[in-house]
Amino acid sequence: MSMFKTLDGQIYLSIFFITLLFCSFSSTANNYSIYLVRHAEKVSNEKDPQLTRCGISRAKQLASILSETKITQVYSTHYQRTMQTASPLAKQQKIAIKNYNPKYLEQFSLELQQKKTNTLVVGHSNTTPRLVKLLTKQDIAPLSEQEYQQLYQVQYIDEHVVLTILKQPKTCKNKSKEHKKSS
Repeated sequence: MSMFKTLDGQIYLSIFFITLLFCSFSSTANNYSIYLVRHAEKVSNEKDPQLTRCGISRAKQLASILSETKITQVYSTHYQRTMQTASPLAKQQKIAIKNYNPKYLEQFSLELQQKKTNTLVVGHSNTTPRLVKLLTKQDIAPLSEQEYQQLYQVQYIDEHVVLTILKQPKTCKNKSKEHKKSS
């Protein structure tokens, strides 16, 4: 029997299954994660320094950690240290790094939430916790000038927001010139 030939319940059953299938796809579209990190260790306190060897290693480790997360967007500020932190994952996933302006975090947080896609955002010690707070509406402890291991996962599961704070296992020797005044 075709679903169009009878109205004795089969058409309604077919519509129910089509609706159920659609709802499962739309529910999946509402489930995504935004990962946020501060840039890795930088060489110096000059205006736009590059990463140290350890920082480069940390950026590669981050790419490895996030390799199975199906990230489709990578954002970074325009500084070398953030771009170099984002680069290994972007290359691995074959996606371009998009720049964002940390002066407009409120607008950026809304943009991230509207896109509803797995994303990595690389920022700074002062902007990353602020962006996490905007996304989660939770108070976030500030990052010290020596903290480079924090990895924030903000999960959107239907109507719920779940924050998980992880630590990257990589540790570096503390070189005073690298850590005096980093951002």
